[in-house]
Amino acid sequence: MAQITVDVNGRPYAVGCEDGQEQHLMELAKMFDRQVRQVGQDMGQLGDTRLFLMGALLLADELADARGRLDGLQAEVARLQADRVRLESRAVTALEGAARRIEKLASEDV
Repeated sequence: MAQITVDVNGRPYAVGCEDGQEQHLMELAKMFDRQVRQVGQDMGQLGDTRLFLMGALLLADELADARGRLDGLQAEVARLQADRVRLESRAVTALEGAARRIEKLASEDV
């Protein structure tokens, strides 16, 4: 298990992570740090615990919004796939009908 130090709101914190996840964890910490610093600017220094709580709640809100958009997009993809299947079926039916008419016309000429 790897251990890294991340800075949040100007303070270092030692954090453990799985080997190979160090860079990802550093990026997450930077995102959280930006959020905490923004809360601090907007609301003033509240103490680390309250700043961290507000930062976490704002990130959770962003995550909930993103999940809602993802759910909507997944529903739209499912609807479009169903439309595609329905249109392909109609196209196959139309082509089969056209082929039968062509075969009928060809057999009448013989």
